[in-house]
Amino acid sequence: MLPRITTQQRRARLGVRHHLAQPASGITPAELVDDLVVLHATDPASVYLSIAARSTDLGAEQLSEALYDDRTLIRMLGMRRTMFVVPTPLAPIVQHSSSDAVAARLRRVLVKELAAVVDDPGTFLADLEQAVVDRLRELGGATALALSKAEPRLRTKLVIAEGKAYGGPTAINSRVLNLISSQGRIVRGRPAGGWAGSHYQWAPVEKWVPDGLPGIDVEQARAALVHRWLERFGPGTLADIVWWTGWNIGDTRQALAGIDTVSVDLDGDVGLVLATDTEPVPEPAPWIALLPALDPTPMGWSGRDWYIEPEHRKLLFDRTGNIGPSVWCDGRIVGGWGQRADGVVVWRLFTDIGSAQAAKVAAEATRLTEWIDGVTVIPKFRTPLERELSA
Repeated sequence: MLPRITTQQRRARLGVRHHLAQPASGITPAELVDDLVVLHATDPASVYLSIAARSTDLGAEQLSEALYDDRTLIRMLGMRRTMFVVPTPLAPIVQHSSSDAVAARLRRVLVKELAAVVDDPGTFLADLEQAVVDRLRELGGATALALSKAEPRLRTKLVIAEGKAYGGPTAINSRVLNLISSQGRIVRGRPAGGWAGSHYQWAPVEKWVPDGLPGIDVEQARAALVHRWLERFGPGTLADIVWWTGWNIGDTRQALAGIDTVSVDLDGDVGLVLATDTEPVPEPAPWIALLPALDPTPMGWSGRDWYIEPEHRKLLFDRTGNIGPSVWCDGRIVGGWGQRADGVVVWRLFTDIGSAQAAKVAAEATRLTEWIDGVTVIPKFRTPLERELSA
């Protein structure tokens, strides 16, 4: 018989290890992100709101300093071809476990499409990639628009979705920049428009890592990344790890082969946990949290029934599994929230959590409204409840 880790214990681990049961104080943004492995960064504002939910003393300014001045955090296109904010020491592991494969796929597709408009598309693209990197090294940083003006080949157009209403000629600018960034050669720097902005300056990676990202064997990098996931998100199933990493099942099994794990019963599912992490964590005091869209906690597992009732998922998740803003109570999702046009955070509970916990939700919504301080937060992937509450 497998040792058992109950749903209640999984919720306790989530609350304690993700700084939700007791928000952190006195630690740096990089230390806080490291405790979550990475932050989802598809929505720029979610990076900041994920920190706001877990810290008593970190504001937007401190996180921006970590990202763009101290450079202890770095934006990367990594697992599942998703944008993440990564602790800079972890960047080589993310790069060689995940980003390299993303870059190879992006390049294959772009070379194939460029064959319709240029001769020898492989050489054309390689020359263009190097030209962009060289230009950024000269300038120290530049916007996509400035790079397009300086390098006319970035304005090369491909016809996308011909005949469709949303199709037509499209310049390769953004695709080339995304490709080079996934190769670990350039980085998204400070955006225009404040902390919720998404129009970034581009910079050479050497501004973050002076000698560039060091090489690591791909199998070593994958094992290191899975080990970090198990430390912070374990226990989880093989399917959870495959989904979170975006790797195929064979590569995932190979990564796990080098890690000392044990199988456990997760109330009917078979899960994995580090062999050194089988003891229960103490049950935390009652807690609540308001987490933003694409927060790393709800996006940490593909199997989600242990922290959200199946009938509530359609209100908070879009069709591809991306979550909107959520309200948590003691390790489970109990509602959702949104931001009205006047900047006020409003919420709705799906279930009765008692008057004391409901009062904490109201207090946290007030705190979050003050933290946001008038910045408009609109998730990239909008979900039914968020749209309704924000109307």
